[in-house]
Amino acid sequence: QVQLVESGGGLVQAGGSLRLSCAASGRTFSTYNMGWFRQAPGKEREFVAAISWSGGSTSYADSVKGRFTISREKFKNTMSLQMNSLKPEDTAVYYCAAGSRGGLTASPGLYDYWGQGTQVTVSS
Repeated sequence: QVQLVESGGGLVQAGGSLRLSCAASGRTFSTYNMGWFRQAPGKEREFVAAISWSGGSTSYADSVKGRFTISREKFKNTMSLQMNSLKPEDTAVYYCAAGSRGGLTASPGLYDYWGQGTQVTVSS
């Protein structure tokens, strides 16, 4: 059974940092691009960042560029999102995803596997 499990969410003050992790099991994701998405209450799921299967290419939403860093340890089937200078508007449930189509896509529909999400709350 394929599973993606996020961890590392929590409550942090504005300006603080959090590091999210995503652990994959059930198959190898070494040939899959992986991404982070987030969804705030009453809003659609939005793209945050993506990383290629090799780890050599990354893509970020403009809203997090310069503050968030995505990385992966391919042979450990793990992916991370380092979030710095957090803002209240970053508050959301964060999901990791894995996909083999569309390259470093921001389209949720092109990702094949999803985690259950982890809550990130940034207080002002």
